[in-house]
Amino acid sequence: MAITKQQVVDALKQVIFFAKKDNIVDLNMIQDISIKGKEIKVTIVFEKLDDPAVGIIYNSVVKTLKNELGDDITVDVKPVGDESGPLSGVKNIIAVISGKGGVGKSTVAANLAVSLAKDGSKVGILDADVLGPSVPIMFGVEGGQPKVIERKGKPVLLPLENYGIKILSIGFFVKPEQALMWRGSMANNAFNQLMTDCDWGELDYLVIDMPPGTGDIQLTLAQNYNITGAVLVTTPQKVAAADVRRAAMMYRQEKLTIPLLGIIENMSYFTPEDAPDKKYYIFGQGASDQLANELGIKVLGRIPIEPKVTETGDKGMPLSLIDGSPVSEAFKEIVTKLKAEIAKL
Repeated sequence: MAITKQQVVDALKQVIFFAKKDNIVDLNMIQDISIKGKEIKVTIVFEKLDDPAVGIIYNSVVKTLKNELGDDITVDVKPVGDESGPLSGVKNIIAVISGKGGVGKSTVAANLAVSLAKDGSKVGILDADVLGPSVPIMFGVEGGQPKVIERKGKPVLLPLENYGIKILSIGFFVKPEQALMWRGSMANNAFNQLMTDCDWGELDYLVIDMPPGTGDIQLTLAQNYNITGAVLVTTPQKVAAADVRRAAMMYRQEKLTIPLLGIIENMSYFTPEDAPDKKYYIFGQGASDQLANELGIKVLGRIPIEPKVTETGDKGMPLSLIDGSPVSEAFKEIVTKLKAEIAKL
């Protein structure tokens, strides 16, 4: 017999939010329920995603539905923030991820944000690499201090802005010479604060420069926020593709499903200035295409090796700001393809 929406609702009335002394249905916390065969997806709205009750209710929903409707069902619970919250004006959240450091993920994130803004979109960038923040340097706002205002009795951060892009980073709150020796929970709490204690306003895209790997912050992003999709950054080497494969598969686990929007291959080839028609594939070819085929996604673009990328990034001016450069043209094409993939969702 097919599972009905009413059966799910009736079961969820057993899940109590003890802080408010009522069940999550009568508290109007259920935003959406979708049923496909034995797969049930439930979206639940919380005032604050860092509330300890999120995890408690998450587990309770899974346990209750399996007890009531059968242990063979699959339950996907998606906690989201209150629509009146700080992310309510953000239409799309794009996570830029990699499996390892050193592939130019932050540089790609910065230039992607710039290129989206140049295309006419309202854009913000969040530096979530809390142990190695570099976005402030790349946008020329190193040493900046976000303003803090009070709203409804709570402090709210106002992001800095440069090149028409709203910018927030943990780097604004620590000294450049200070080493952050944080355990996972501390880094995770800092990430949640950057996401929810900031007034991003109206944005078409919030680009998140994620830390490399598959740690606590990646789990929090997938479980607690309504992410549009992830962009994978790799270089042509097989070892880099192998690492990013592991990062990609993390988001394809049953409870962590985030759409993979495509791959950006950084440091793809080198073209000498005196031989503009030649391409030298210094780090090899084919690994990114093979990975894209395995994952069933596209290679959104290939970024050439350009010494000026580092030079301009260190000066706080992402190279995509300069029209006509090979890097700028590559990111222009990436933006077109990225928007097309988002439109399919």
